[in-house]
Amino acid sequence: MTPLPAIYNRLDRIGKAFPSPRAAVCGALLWAAAMGASALANLLLDDWETPAKIRFVSLLYAAGGALAFPVGLFLARLVSLGRHWQVALAAAFVCLLATTIGLTGGLFALQYRSYYAQWHEPALTIAWSIQFVHTVATAFYQFIVLGIRLYFPLGFIALALASIWFARQQR
Repeated sequence: MTPLPAIYNRLDRIGKAFPSPRAAVCGALLWAAAMGASALANLLLDDWETPAKIRFVSLLYAAGGALAFPVGLFLARLVSLGRHWQVALAAAFVCLLATTIGLTGGLFALQYRSYYAQWHEPALTIAWSIQFVHTVATAFYQFIVLGIRLYFPLGFIALALASIWFARQQR
């Protein structure tokens, strides 16, 4: 059984890892703008589809970035609390990267699922469950293969700058 001081220590560590509301909101807005701009620039340079589809994909990337920043910031703070700036830099890089790709991919999977829902079985049946899992897995795979390229080079530059900012804040 874990002694109470150890539990309080963990809860205190989690409490200290929460970013301030100002940092979370301002960071989310900036991160959303950077991720949306990265996708927009790539899609415009590729002369991709129609303006409506370009707008939708750019907004999807911006929404994923807005959701990912507070979560990534919390995880980076949790991992790097009380450690050297190098750990903070690496934690911010990895946590922001993983949450941004994961949450944007999740939003992509939800949109993908909503498109294919018309061909799926009624909800909460065994066949529907199998179709749901396969559709979401396919969407994530497609996002990893085709969607990550929209983060380069602007998203990667924003990731490096955000990681440096985070490491400087942790000193």
